[in-house]
Amino acid sequence: MQTSLPFKKIIIIGGGTAGWMSACYLAKMWQDYDLEIKIIESDAIGTIGVGEGTTPSIKGFFEQLGIEAKEWMPACNATYKTGIRFVNWSSDPNYKSYFHPFYSQLDEYFQHEFFQNIQLKHRGFDVHAHPDQYLLASELAQQRKAPIEPEHYPFDMAYAYHFDATLLAQFLKKKALQWNVTHQVATINEVKQKDDGSIASVVTESGATIEADFFVDCSGFRSLLLGKSLKVPYNSFADSLLNDSAVTIVTEREDTTPSMTLSTALSCGWAWRIPLTNRFGNGYVFSSRFQSPQDAEEEFRRHLALPESAQFNHLKMRVGHFAKGWEKNVLAVGLSQGFIEPLEATALHFATQSVVDFVSAVDNSTDQAGYSNQTAYNNKLSDRFSCVRDYIELHYLANSRHDTPYWKAARSHTPSRRLQRILTTWHQGKSVPRVLDEEAVSLQLFGHESWLCLLAGKGVFPESEHTIDALPTAMRIDMQKIKHFVETSAKHYPLHDDALAALKQS
Repeated sequence: MQTSLPFKKIIIIGGGTAGWMSACYLAKMWQDYDLEIKIIESDAIGTIGVGEGTTPSIKGFFEQLGIEAKEWMPACNATYKTGIRFVNWSSDPNYKSYFHPFYSQLDEYFQHEFFQNIQLKHRGFDVHAHPDQYLLASELAQQRKAPIEPEHYPFDMAYAYHFDATLLAQFLKKKALQWNVTHQVATINEVKQKDDGSIASVVTESGATIEADFFVDCSGFRSLLLGKSLKVPYNSFADSLLNDSAVTIVTEREDTTPSMTLSTALSCGWAWRIPLTNRFGNGYVFSSRFQSPQDAEEEFRRHLALPESAQFNHLKMRVGHFAKGWEKNVLAVGLSQGFIEPLEATALHFATQSVVDFVSAVDNSTDQAGYSNQTAYNNKLSDRFSCVRDYIELHYLANSRHDTPYWKAARSHTPSRRLQRILTTWHQGKSVPRVLDEEAVSLQLFGHESWLCLLAGKGVFPESEHTIDALPTAMRIDMQKIKHFVETSAKHYPLHDDALAALKQS
């Protein structure tokens, strides 16, 4: 255990959401130590800023920083997120869409019934196995309600947020500066290394040399320190995740604010629609192997019913991760560490968890230099990338679309051994949760229910051979009872717009 920090000065290269999140967390967690933290941020390099959806882990991150929702959400035009609705990912008319929720303790009441009907559906019975009918978050999203429990309500519910990433970076910048983080606007022209390969200093465009004990690389896809200077090997996911491009645009808000992300499958990828209090963020993630940027823009324009005069932004993505996120005296956070396409909004989870795990690794180090847990840190990070990649990849492997070469190619590759075992287990009608546990799949982001929602929601079932009437009475699920329970439970939650208004008033 560390009684003093092994670092006296930490330099963070790059601002944006990842940089300022890192600065805030390091400053807050190590506020009692004699530590200098500086961000060097270039005004010549733009930030991508398209990651406006999150997972529930960010709620805990803000709680650790001591920042309440009523403070940061209005400042960032943020909304609540109950989950993601996936539309047109299946050709089965009974499964045109499904909802991937964040879970409520109330969902446990009918978890057994959901699992049972999945098993019966695999055995050929025409039972109700669509996940939407069992889950509270789906009902809240349908009614445009917020996942905020009333005071003294005895059941917890996980939820996340949508927000303007640029505004969040600005908000966190103000916090970091209040917590004694220093900020320098400069472009890095050179990186100097020591004889052992670690980073000694960076040289700015003006010729100033800036030294530090430790560096945090938040330089985005450039990965200036981890990739370019330390030359850590890169593991590409391009063979299993085809999307490498995106086209984005902002559109006007609606009269009422949804509390979910929308993910709609298009010809060569999928489109997101994210509600903020003042606008919608829209993007089309596609594969340049199957569609040109111009054709993607035109398809997206038609999808959104926008005029020819609408102006779009185009982005390129590198999908994969570096073999190590912490190498020598460099920690990479955000895109400089790796990126899995934004289908389940995992980018900021990786960013926040990376710096949280780093602080824990250093605090619990058994050597004075603070590096005794470095290998364990990197192994945990690689496992997280692997598990999330498998879950994202499963969206494509489970699709049943045959209308374009893209969708056929998306399920034509050979998955990992672990993912193949999960798919085989599902098709055999056996227990996927048991296999997930046996394969030591990290369930930090996607629990058993998430995997089952994905497969059941896309209608990955054999053709029904038997009616419900063929089942013994004791095995028949009363779906009206479940519907009544879910609808009654939803009455306790506020309308989304009312919850957002209450934030501003507080």
